[in-house]
Amino acid sequence: MVDVSVIILTRNTCAQTVEAVASACNSQDALTKELFVVDNGSTDDSPRVIPARFPAVRYDATGCNLGFARAVNRAARQASGEWLLLLNSDARLQPDALGIAVAWMRAHPDCGIAGAQLLNADGSRQNSIANFPTLATELLNKSLLRRLFPRRFPGKERSFNEPVDVETVVGAFFLVRRKVWDALGGLDERYYFFLEETDFCLEARKSGTCVVHLPEVKVWHGQGQTAKKVPAGARIEYWRSRYTYFRKQHGRFASFLLRAGLLVRLLVNTLVSIAITAVSLGCAAKWRQKCGVYLALCGWHLRGCPDGVGLPR
Repeated sequence: MVDVSVIILTRNTCAQTVEAVASACNSQDALTKELFVVDNGSTDDSPRVIPARFPAVRYDATGCNLGFARAVNRAARQASGEWLLLLNSDARLQPDALGIAVAWMRAHPDCGIAGAQLLNADGSRQNSIANFPTLATELLNKSLLRRLFPRRFPGKERSFNEPVDVETVVGAFFLVRRKVWDALGGLDERYYFFLEETDFCLEARKSGTCVVHLPEVKVWHGQGQTAKKVPAGARIEYWRSRYTYFRKQHGRFASFLLRAGLLVRLLVNTLVSIAITAVSLGCAAKWRQKCGVYLALCGWHLRGCPDGVGLPR
């Protein structure tokens, strides 16, 4: 058994994935590691570049987009590490990050999952902690909730100087104790993209293990490079995952209220974006893109929210 199995998913993010793998390989610690890269159907240079650049990495080209949960579970079944690290392809470890995280987890056996402080390229903080989705978080403004109720809804506005128990962590750096992973059976494959780790954290907390944010563990994060390439498709996947989460964790009535509230918001946002795009004669790129995303979401709902629509399969 090695210490840490690092699992990285990629799809047409060759340059970022190379940096992510290199940061794990160059991690300054005494931990033994094995690295897995699951390629979810890349059509860029990834199949040629990554295996040649990192021959020790176990590169798995799936030939199609399996989705996040299914692809991670596929790699995890082959992994032998005491710890699993799910690392986004657009994330880079600071040299001491992994060593600090594993050392803390070994000293706290009651903790099953740890997340890092995610940083922008300029060193500013990103949101690294999340709350479990509720009607409040999904129908109200999250930024406003964090500012009005920082203890209940912690975010990047709040600085932590020591590890803190949280509901869930943002999964760009997601360190899991292997026995916790096995006990829960990995990620729920009903989620295609988004909220897999959130659901996993909730199930872990139900089982009695804790989830911790480690502010001294620093990781640079590009924030959704894959999703940004297909904004409308990614947004559809996020809405689908929210519906899946609420059906599983909150039941039918809460799911109905969520859908009704989101559809009202979607209608208002669509009309506003159409109006602003028309007034600006389509010159405002930001609003033109928003309009396209909202119209795609409306079309998806009008067709009954079919599976297979969203990110390329």
